[in-house]
Amino acid sequence: MHCTAFATADEYHLGTLSQDLASRGYVEVTSLPRDAANILVIGVEHSAKEGDPGTIFFFREGAAVFWNVKDKTMKHVMQVLEKHEIQPYEIALVHWENEELNYIKTEGQSKLHRGEIRLNSELDIDDAILEKFAFSNALCLSVKLAIWEASLDKFVESIQSIPEALKAGKKVKLSHEEVMQKMGELFALRHRINLSSDFLITPDFYWDRENLEQLYDKTCQFLSIARRVKVMNEKLQHCMELTVLMRNHLTEKRALRLEWMIVILITIEVMFELGRVFFLIK
Repeated sequence: MHCTAFATADEYHLGTLSQDLASRGYVEVTSLPRDAANILVIGVEHSAKEGDPGTIFFFREGAAVFWNVKDKTMKHVMQVLEKHEIQPYEIALVHWENEELNYIKTEGQSKLHRGEIRLNSELDIDDAILEKFAFSNALCLSVKLAIWEASLDKFVESIQSIPEALKAGKKVKLSHEEVMQKMGELFALRHRINLSSDFLITPDFYWDRENLEQLYDKTCQFLSIARRVKVMNEKLQHCMELTVLMRNHLTEKRALRLEWMIVILITIEVMFELGRVFFLIK
């Protein structure tokens, strides 16, 4: 069976999404604890393969994880989802930066083994949903991070000519406003990664659920979340240093231009004064 994750937007309107899906015959799963906030779980009537019910997890952060769901159903749900997205991503990017893991139902404790999820077949439905939630939570982080990695790569590509231009002594064709806009993009991306997400710390939900925390942490390790965040922050720091250098360079140019304007104005004033004095003497 397959578990597939997509990040499609910055955020979802989960309330309206729940109503829309319910009106189309999908059933909301309400067995998750109250502290599992910002999540919508939907059950699918016809699963892709026998042995496990189809389930979809929607995270408010803009990611959806499909467990044993038919491609046709997945496509339909993604179309419905489009109406409830805030700042949607490019469709091609969404499908390119997805994550897919195989999973099976087996005896013994649930775990991630060599890239395959093994779910305990003896669990009741509610506990199985909780364990799927832990795996889905980590997959959600991975696909969101993949989208931001793509955004950063695109940003790096847009400024990669600047160091060579500075090295060659050429004029950099960026205005002060454009540099400030690029700095804003970097700060926004850094804020998302380090302050408004769970990339740096384990969510509070897992603090008193040790078995779920292990599943979540192991999946994050397998998906290299911590290493990828570290690499992104190093790239962001380098880009920030370059944009600060550009801002200082443009500020110095602006200051030099103002100095020359003042010098010219003073020169003109002196010439007028000399002309006035000359005519008085004459």
